[in-house]
Formats: sequence, structure tokens, C-alpha cells
Amino acid sequence: QVQLVESGGGLVQAGGSLRLSCAASGSIFSINAMGWYRQAPGKQRDLVARITSGGTTSYADSVKGRFTISRDDTKNTVYLEINSLKPEDTAVYYCIADSGAGWGRRDYWGQGTQVTVSS
Repeated sequence: QVQLVESGGGLVQAGGSLRLSCAASGSIFSINAMGWYRQAPGKQRDLVARITSGGTTSYADSVKGRFTISRDDTKNTVYLEINSLKPEDTAVYYCIADSGAGWGRRDYWGQGTQVTVSS
């Protein structure tokens, strides 16, 4: 089992920045990759950034150049730095951990953190 707790969301003006945090606990040795999804009202949940246990990162095209995912293994925490925020970035941001292997592979989700960008 992996537990994820997000923090760092809030209300920010367009053009501002935020740093989201996702602290992992439990069977962290089983984590293959972690990432961030977001879900705006009435829309599907979409992947925005991902980082593997080896440190390889990937981003959705819509956020490249503005979002940066990173990890601090000493704190078992993954971060999402969001710059030049736009109103369309308003969403609930969820942390995800890809854990296990084979038939035991599964995803764990955090509870989400709200990001609201005012114009």
C-alpha cells in the first residue's frame, strides 16, 4: 500500500506560480513512477507530468515549458512547479503513484489539491 498526500494548492492570480507537493508513505520501494493529473470541472482527468524512479520526466504538450516535476527521495516527495499560471490551469490536481509489477501492479491516488487561477 502507498499513501499519497498532496499540498500546495490555492488561489493565485494569472501569471503567478505555485509549487505542489506530494508526500508518499507506505511501500514506497514499490513505486515505479509518480505523476500529476488534473481535472477541471466537467472535464476528464488528464496527465500533466510524470517522473520515473530513475528521474526521467515527461509532460503533456499543453504544459511544457511552464510545469516542472521533480522529486526529493530523502523526503519521499514529488513536486510540481507551475509557472505563468493561466485561468485554464484551474483544476483539482491529483498525485498518482505507479506501484508494483506484473499482476500486482496498481495505481495509488492522492485526495487532490485545488488550484484556482483568477484572471
